[in-house]
Amino acid sequence: MPRLKPWREIAREQLLDCRVFTVERSMAASPVDGEPHDYFRIQSRDWVQIIPLTGSREVVMVRQYRHGPSDFVLEIPGGIVDDGEDPAVAAARECLEETGYRTGELHSLGSLNPNPAIHSHRLHAFYAHDAVPVAPIQNTGTEQTEVELVPLDRLADLLRAGRIDHALVVATLWRFLHDHA
Repeated sequence: MPRLKPWREIAREQLLDCRVFTVERSMAASPVDGEPHDYFRIQSRDWVQIIPLTGSREVVMVRQYRHGPSDFVLEIPGGIVDDGEDPAVAAARECLEETGYRTGELHSLGSLNPNPAIHSHRLHAFYAHDAVPVAPIQNTGTEQTEVELVPLDRLADLLRAGRIDHALVVATLWRFLHDHA
């Protein structure tokens, strides 16, 4: 069985700066025949998600308008890791900003590549068992969230029914349910 060899990048060029990510073209030589090919990559800082659970075993979720589907989406709190910020700190910060809930100890669910065909960054996922409301939601003009508490025992049904369909949220929730529910 032949062993796979990595591609060799020949050149890289930023094509577009979209504030929260950039788009770049990478020219890479095929390990098979040495011929160059263009590939396109989205560069971003790492992302985080958190599954905050209340003492009543409810998942603190957010409903917000998403421009991709032009509709409201039910998801868990998350966002971009600031430069130099630890992913766990970013997850706790995003939870507080988007929901007004503070969490204590965070537990890692690992990290995922959002789409290895075009993304270079990672999504770090966490959960916490002790979420409590402590502040108002801190939305900005570009993000409006509404808290929805979902009983943990209803989560799998919502996932199966497609009521939660954000692929990265689905992956994180199934990973959590497989090991912790």
